[in-house]
Amino acid sequence: MELKARKDMDPKYQWDVSHIFPSMKEWQASFEEVEASIAVLESFAGTLHTSAAHLKEVLDTIFKVEEKFNKVYIYAMLNKAADGGDKDAQTMMAKVSSLMTKLGTAVSYLIPEFLSMEEEKVQEFMATGLLEEYAHYIDDISRKRPYTLDAQGEKMLAMLSDAASAAENTFDAFTDVDMEFPKVHNEKGELVQLTSGNFGVFRESPSRQVREEAFLAHFGQYKKYVNTIAEMYAGSVKFDCYFSSVRGYDSAAHAALFVDNAPLSVYHSLVEAVHNSLPSMKKYLTLRKKVMGLDKIDLFDLYTPMVAEVDYPMPYEAAKELVKKALLPLGERYQELLDKAYSENWIDVYENKGKQSGAFSCGVHGVHPFIKLNYTETLDYAFTLAHELGHAMHSYFSSEKQTFANHHYKIMVAEVASTCNEVLLTKYLLQEEKDSMRRAYILNHFLEGFRTTVFRQTLFAEFEYQVHEMYEKGLPLTPDSLSDTYKKLLELYYEGAEIPEIMKYEWSYIPHFYNAFYVYKYATGFSSAVAIANKILETGDASDYLKFLSLGGSDYPVEELKTAGVDLCNPQTVSDALKVFTETIDELGALLTEK
Repeated sequence: MELKARKDMDPKYQWDVSHIFPSMKEWQASFEEVEASIAVLESFAGTLHTSAAHLKEVLDTIFKVEEKFNKVYIYAMLNKAADGGDKDAQTMMAKVSSLMTKLGTAVSYLIPEFLSMEEEKVQEFMATGLLEEYAHYIDDISRKRPYTLDAQGEKMLAMLSDAASAAENTFDAFTDVDMEFPKVHNEKGELVQLTSGNFGVFRESPSRQVREEAFLAHFGQYKKYVNTIAEMYAGSVKFDCYFSSVRGYDSAAHAALFVDNAPLSVYHSLVEAVHNSLPSMKKYLTLRKKVMGLDKIDLFDLYTPMVAEVDYPMPYEAAKELVKKALLPLGERYQELLDKAYSENWIDVYENKGKQSGAFSCGVHGVHPFIKLNYTETLDYAFTLAHELGHAMHSYFSSEKQTFANHHYKIMVAEVASTCNEVLLTKYLLQEEKDSMRRAYILNHFLEGFRTTVFRQTLFAEFEYQVHEMYEKGLPLTPDSLSDTYKKLLELYYEGAEIPEIMKYEWSYIPHFYNAFYVYKYATGFSSAVAIANKILETGDASDYLKFLSLGGSDYPVEELKTAGVDLCNPQTVSDALKVFTETIDELGALLTEK
């Protein structure tokens, strides 16, 4: 069926961006105001040390301009996301991207100049009480003081930033554009072109032969170019280690976690907890093998649904009500905000011609969040709705309680609210659903969340930790050393499964590795969400969690999570979440045996 043009869609199911600006005219006026403010922002350079009152004036002005720019940017972005072919939206986005660069350049002096001030003077300024709103912001800058170079050194590192991104840019260009894959057979026995995009479809195929052929063809290409990709990745690792060493960090991992003020114990606690739960992964693999009727289970058997997809129609209106009921434990206020999201056009529901694929949520301080879906009438998309509403409510509560300077939460906690909603939806469905195959489908969905988000991402995290440590110890990063390191982790994490030799090259396919020490946050976020959802369901009290949602970026992520009762420095936190994984395996096993 041909997609409708944007203008032909029912506005009832479209977001209303006029809540940000009533029309393009007001957007243009605000754009020009931001543009005119650049000279004012630049004029503050060299004056931060004058007085506490003047520093407050500078920060007030900067954040006021940034809040206005945020609205200008998001208005343009939402219009382009809704219809990428819209010429006005394309023009707006091009203009706003250019303005973003100018704005960043205009305030680039801020942190280096602030750090050039004596610590005693900063404390003197803070003691006046005038800068209380910016206390966390200033603390976050000040703690970087021991790892900040002099002006010349910082300039040299800044000049290196483009070169440092060359490895990632080359990898993206090579794997997204230049790399070509062979043809493979589909379920009908037809030869079809394998691509990066459709590999995910092939690996979920019900046909074992199709899955295996796709895996061999896909990773065979990465093996073919492993020498080239190893050089790219080694280059990225070397830059990570160079920057951390020059700044005086203990290691590249220390530098990466320092961004969130998270101790390395968070990383190590995650790995320790997951290692302790590997017997449960082995148990899951055994159950998978049995249910799928396999003599042996290979890595390419892990992505196809263990339980065949069941007939579970989910029209959008039904999904809205389902999500509301599932999130009742979060309280009356949360329910009221869900109603507002549904009735006040926060959500762009259906696909139209030119609309960006996938789903997202973005907050607009002082307005409300916006959610993009491409809704299809399936249970999976009901989970997507719950997920994006979690992001949206996190943004709403943060914007409601925090000033613009403190409202934006960090990536380390970004997936907690969204995943918490998914867990609550899972628990509600299991509580209400009586059909055994539907229950099995839901349980399988939950288990795959654990496998792919906790176990798999922790494996990735352990790999990049070991690789950076190898380089820091002077060991060479070669195709063999990288592939052998990865294979040993596969054998550890998937004991009981067959590890085809080709899979040791999987590391070369993961783009996240070029953003070092990032993937562990997926695992800690998922584990935190499971712990929080369980606590809410057990106690009937969501007050601590709602307080956490209102913190925004006013504290460091590890401290914010403690408000919700989660301590990521303690391995028991992840271990408790992984007990749910084990319990779910047992429940699914009993259900399928009975069936």
